[in-house]
Amino acid sequence: MDAIVEGILAKNKRIIAQTISKIDNEDPLAHDILKKIYPKTGKAVTIGFTGPAGAGKSTLIGKLIPYFKNFGMKIAILAVDPTSPITGGAILGDRVRMPTTMNDDDLFMRSLGSRGAQGGISKSLRNVIRILDAAGYDLILVESVGAGQLEVEISKVVNLTIVIFNPNTGDNVQAVKAGLTEIGDIYLVNKADLEGSNTLYLTLLDLIGESPRNPLVFKVSANTGEGLEEFSNKLNDLIKTDKWIENRKNKQRYDLETELKVMVIEEVKNRSLQIMSSQSEKISLLINSIIEKKIDPYTAAEELSLLIFHGK
Repeated sequence: MDAIVEGILAKNKRIIAQTISKIDNEDPLAHDILKKIYPKTGKAVTIGFTGPAGAGKSTLIGKLIPYFKNFGMKIAILAVDPTSPITGGAILGDRVRMPTTMNDDDLFMRSLGSRGAQGGISKSLRNVIRILDAAGYDLILVESVGAGQLEVEISKVVNLTIVIFNPNTGDNVQAVKAGLTEIGDIYLVNKADLEGSNTLYLTLLDLIGESPRNPLVFKVSANTGEGLEEFSNKLNDLIKTDKWIENRKNKQRYDLETELKVMVIEEVKNRSLQIMSSQSEKISLLINSIIEKKIDPYTAAEELSLLIFHGK
């Protein structure tokens, strides 16, 4: 394990990739690695890109990379792709749309399957971010699944959230209402070269830009490059302010609550499996009683919960 930790700190991409796989596959060794590298974390800035599918998130990130590199940043990109609820597989195709990230020692790109995690965010994402933070990447960009109204969990994981819209989302007012208006620190109208982009931009300014949170609103085009330099300069200034340094500290409480929740759920799951195995006869009786309408499923579940938590 010491060799793995040393490889991470030395920014060995092969070892980093292997460690991310261990985290994503819930390898027991991953917890020990995370404990070892944790003192080296806390320096990276994390930015989340979210928005409806087809908003151009992957392409936009790829076009922003040269600007961030000019600021002297070492950049890691995590693209969370949707996982099939049937097969458990994911296409993991965002690399195709980010060709500028492939052959550079100061760039790291990894796709992760969401694996059914709430809000389109991989359950292992927080710990993967810690690995990349410890490896010395200054800026970690997270592109989440285009999951519409569910796409809000990313704001709890990253320091700063960017919400992307484009003028092809139909009715502008409906697009702005699509569950993303309360989480963004910055709102981008992408594809500014298309008809309707200015109308959408003005709608965002009217409905979001004047809200108490006072988020920033920009109009850009990944296709033509319009607005990208201005936006990247503003973003570079923003992540150095006291506000976002304080925001990084506030994430620690949520991280602690999340880790505790995961452990509690895992413990309940293990106890449930033990009860299902050791009390199979009682469970069969309960199921038959539900079928015969002698007992309702809620009462049956209450009986099983007493077995799980109190052994009664």
